[in-house]
Amino acid sequence: MKTQMSPVTLSLVLAMLVALPLLAAKSARSGSSGTEEFFIISSADLAKNRLVLKHPTEVTELMLVNDKTSCFNDQGKSFDCKNLRAGDTVFVISNRDNSGARTALRIRVGPMTVQEIHRKFVTFQ
Repeated sequence: MKTQMSPVTLSLVLAMLVALPLLAAKSARSGSSGTEEFFIISSADLAKNRLVLKHPTEVTELMLVNDKTSCFNDQGKSFDCKNLRAGDTVFVISNRDNSGARTALRIRVGPMTVQEIHRKFVTFQ
């Protein structure tokens, strides 16, 4: 038995297949990631509100810091972001603006512990 799709149904299905990846890419580029990412501060130029952060994979990324960025130490106490230094290990929640620049919303200083590695990267089934 042969079944045929109407041209309207076929057009709708094709439009959805094209639109969904485009919408997903747009939402990935803008807005807050909502998850903490681990970095090592490569350099801190806080006079210009910029941090160069390094992923554990050695890939670097420019992160902007502004007056809305909140910084916390490993005990959860707030401190001035001007005290960040190269070599600090940090967890960052950021958002990306329309131009693609990333701005830190929250920076938490702390080490990457074994428990943190398991929580973020290891899933047992």
